[in-house]
Amino acid sequence: MLDDRAKLLLKALVERYIAEGQPVGSRTLSRASGLELSPATIRNVMADLEELGLIASPHTSAGRIPTARGYRLFVDTMLTVQKDQLPALQLMPEQPQKVIANAAHLLSSLSQFVGVVMAPRRASVFRHIEFLRLSERRLLVIIVSPDGDVQNRVIFTETDHTQSQLAEAANFLNANYAGLTMEQVRERLKHEVESLRGEIAELMQAAVNAGTDALSASQEEVVISGERNLLSVSDFASDMSHLRRAFDLFEQKTQILRLLDISSRAEGVRIFIGGESQVVPFEELSVVSAPYEVDGKVVGTLGVIGPTRMPYDRMIQIVDITSKLVSNALSHRR
Repeated sequence: MLDDRAKLLLKALVERYIAEGQPVGSRTLSRASGLELSPATIRNVMADLEELGLIASPHTSAGRIPTARGYRLFVDTMLTVQKDQLPALQLMPEQPQKVIANAAHLLSSLSQFVGVVMAPRRASVFRHIEFLRLSERRLLVIIVSPDGDVQNRVIFTETDHTQSQLAEAANFLNANYAGLTMEQVRERLKHEVESLRGEIAELMQAAVNAGTDALSASQEEVVISGERNLLSVSDFASDMSHLRRAFDLFEQKTQILRLLDISSRAEGVRIFIGGESQVVPFEELSVVSAPYEVDGKVVGTLGVIGPTRMPYDRMIQIVDITSKLVSNALSHRR
């Protein structure tokens, strides 16, 4: 455990580094902390912090910079979020796609980093399902959503089915389950599967699995705004490999989706600091995120992606306010 003096020095070092982007030396730290300590005492405390993995010394400087672990301790135990003077903000109740795009732009313009918003999840409801026999034990499942979207999935079954059996199963499924979400169908199947004929039960289970995958895949959209802002961040502009890795992350979107999905399961603002886990893939990036709601139910997540040397207190405010604006805009539109 750190004593109060070590915590105060770590807090001063992190705040100074965030503000200036330069390694912090013992003399600078003495002034910034307000503690009347000798440079030798401060150097000893910094050596202890370095041994704990909370700060590190770049090869080119006698000063120290925070590590991901140091940022985490700072964010969890030392960060004080004060009410900042953000401009009056508003998102108009419009089509969901436009609200999401406007929110991503708002996040990037306020933060001067990258704004990301996961589009609202819709319930995976189906209107109609068909099965088409392609070959032995290989079927095409055709799923039509209520708004007319068509998703196709090839599935493999344990037994072979004739086309007439497939038609019977599809008719039964459409007559008894159309209009329900895939999760509702899955729950009902748990109780009803024993009363269904074997081939219908198997096809229904396969259809639910394929339908859940298909309808989820059609909705997994992330809107990203402000990638070019990273070009003006010194942490990235000075190292093209860092910049390239960041842009690869934005292009693939898969990891961002995973991260936003994790964020949606928590209340309030969450902070992911690079290098802590596989979710944020490298140390130079941090993510501040929060879920948003429609009519009181969490349907998506948004956030800011930027360098680990970001002003976390301001980012927390920006993300928190934007999540509330999105919630209001989407709820009032209904």
